[in-house]
Amino acid sequence: MSAQNPSRRNILRTAGGLTAAMAVGGGGVLAAASPAAAVGDGFGLHLVGWGENDPRMKYYRFQTSAIGWNPAVNVLLPDDYQWSGRRYPVLYLFHGGGDQDFIMFDREGIRQWTAGKPIIVVMPDGGHAGWYSNPVSSNVGPRNWEHFHIAQLIPWIDANFRTYAEYDGRAVSGFSMGGFGALKYAAKYYGHFASVSAHSGPASLRRDGGLVAHWANASAAALDLNGGTIYGAPLWDEARVNADNPVQRIESYRNKRVFLVAGTSPDPISWFDTVNENQVLAGQREFRGLLGNAGIPHEWHEMPGGHFIRHDMMQRDIDGIIGRLRKA
Repeated sequence: MSAQNPSRRNILRTAGGLTAAMAVGGGGVLAAASPAAAVGDGFGLHLVGWGENDPRMKYYRFQTSAIGWNPAVNVLLPDDYQWSGRRYPVLYLFHGGGDQDFIMFDREGIRQWTAGKPIIVVMPDGGHAGWYSNPVSSNVGPRNWEHFHIAQLIPWIDANFRTYAEYDGRAVSGFSMGGFGALKYAAKYYGHFASVSAHSGPASLRRDGGLVAHWANASAAALDLNGGTIYGAPLWDEARVNADNPVQRIESYRNKRVFLVAGTSPDPISWFDTVNENQVLAGQREFRGLLGNAGIPHEWHEMPGGHFIRHDMMQRDIDGIIGRLRKA
């Protein structure tokens, strides 16, 4: 790819995707939906599509006033969910931007990573460049991802599946933009999540002249909001940036499990990969330093390579999440 002339495809690939409409992932197109879903409407969510034939992976698509199109979610159940009668902890797992969507982690191998493990994994849409936020402005209708995830999806999951609807029953993790979303939600909604993980996710919005905040604005304007912005332009909504910026919310990570992964050697041919992961690494180091100064324990890994999902780190993270959360 050309460093001088990034194409729209390259921007999509970097910000992290074109939303697939009716696939659960992995093997291909969704099987025919059952006559009636086993779950129901509620919390501002109206079911408009579902697939429940797979014994583990369930698919749901919603109509909601929070989002101007119908977002979807994959819900991966433990192997023994159908007959155990037990309740389970839940991992909310967030995709990156660009050409990633709710089926991304199924393609990457989430079924194998969780085989035989007592945890529910919820993987929702988050937009091409939604940044897990309610934007300051949108020219294409509502794109209030933060409201959808926190105020609608979480209570809907708790109402329809056997979960522990409590602090020690939930974790949040994500890749790239989704890693930022995980760090942001864990701080802003302290009582929701006992574990937070960022896989190549930025942890600092303001460093280097606010590069990540500017990228959030620019990518969202191009891919999601038709010129609208996440944080406002040319002037930011400072209160929103302060509330969302992980390095400004250090005390909000106390008494949580914190897990961080960043790459140390991005692809020198790709300036997208280089800028992304270098910024991720610098921001995570800043974040880790502040956590350390505050005496807040955290696990961190700096790994060779650039801006991509490291399957071994995902597996390690999931095992650590299960170890931290309430047991099924």
